[in-house]
Amino acid sequence: MAWGRPAEPAFAQTAAVDEHALYRKMLRRILPFLFICYVVSYLDRVNVGFAALTMNKDIDLSATAFGVGAGLFFFGYFVAEIPSNLIMMRVGARLWIARIMITWGLVSAATAFVTGPVQFGIARFLLGLGEAGFVPGVFLYLSMWFPSAVRARATALFLLGIPVANIVGSPISGALVQLEGFGLKGWQWLLVLEAAPAVILGVACLLVLTDKPEKAAWLSAPERDFLVSRLASEKAAIEKKHNLTLAQALRNWRVLTLATINFCAIIGSLGIGLWLPQIIKQLGLATSVVGFVTAIPYLCGAIAMVVWGRMSDRGSDRTIYPAISLFVGSAALVASAFTSSPLLTIVALCIAVVGINSFVATFWAVPSSFLTGRAAAGGIAMIVSIGNLGGFVGPYMIGFVRDLSGGFTAPLVAVGCSLLFGATLMVVFGRLVRRDDVATAIPA
Repeated sequence: MAWGRPAEPAFAQTAAVDEHALYRKMLRRILPFLFICYVVSYLDRVNVGFAALTMNKDIDLSATAFGVGAGLFFFGYFVAEIPSNLIMMRVGARLWIARIMITWGLVSAATAFVTGPVQFGIARFLLGLGEAGFVPGVFLYLSMWFPSAVRARATALFLLGIPVANIVGSPISGALVQLEGFGLKGWQWLLVLEAAPAVILGVACLLVLTDKPEKAAWLSAPERDFLVSRLASEKAAIEKKHNLTLAQALRNWRVLTLATINFCAIIGSLGIGLWLPQIIKQLGLATSVVGFVTAIPYLCGAIAMVVWGRMSDRGSDRTIYPAISLFVGSAALVASAFTSSPLLTIVALCIAVVGINSFVATFWAVPSSFLTGRAAAGGIAMIVSIGNLGGFVGPYMIGFVRDLSGGFTAPLVAVGCSLLFGATLMVVFGRLVRRDDVATAIPA
């Protein structure tokens, strides 16, 4: 194999490779397709927020029942996340991501035919089982392709799917939910039509994705050798310093702390994501306008993700960026709860989404800085799966507190407190990591 040859010929062969041009080529080849897949994935995950505008009345869902049912998605995710990532390590990303997308597309479409709270909850749980492994699988996949110097940028471009799904999907969902015909209500058309692209993209995965750099026919031989050598060198450095097995990664304090931080962040991300259409509608806007207004915060968030991801790649401390993001999101959510003007409320919600999305853009560069191989597959999946339980807590908490209080002021404050706790924990995590790094440093 090329990376087993003597050092001199290998360096001579890769000396002519333009590193920055290679990374741009990789970004153009890999990220657009994964980005589109994530747009569809996230849209299928949160479009029940728009469906709820009419679905809740049709199938007799209270605010609490909707929050519980919507959040059961993340219990399905939790159950299957780690096994899914380990299977992907065995069978390859191309085949496994295709399977995930086709499964979630079919289940998402089937959700259109539920008739009550129990069936709605079961459908959401099954959707979580079907989609489990997609996001951590892509994070793992990116770590197999992109060196640390550009990984946060690649991750941010992939995760742009979150705001873009809302920017593009919100007006479309707002329009589809008003359709009627052929025996289906608007919310049913919404769920069926927005599920179809997942199945189509799942089939396309088999043609577009390449499992590893070694198999990439679209790279030249010098580019492949350079990339494989660079990734192997980084992996060796991480393993020399941390050398975690899968079992050790699953109980490592860094993994468990990051999972807790992700849990707090997702309470905010999915809690707001699923309820935002109803929060905005309560400001007195017509249903036809809600979709367009809902897109505004996510447009701001999309711009912030790219800028913040680039800044993170240039910085020496990966932990400070997600911490700042959560502090901003927390303050803005609490502010939005106490504004009396609809315009000021929307501005505050825009800043909150900027903070939450900026966290997502920079957070995932942290675990890949100390996890490799099967430890990365299991550790990243654990961070995602435990974190995604916040996707149950957030929607449920907002629905439950809203039923008790009769409005969104108390729920928004509660979610803001969750983000504040996550931000504080991220600061503590960063200090502990820096202390450990100094303690274990090897003198020159």
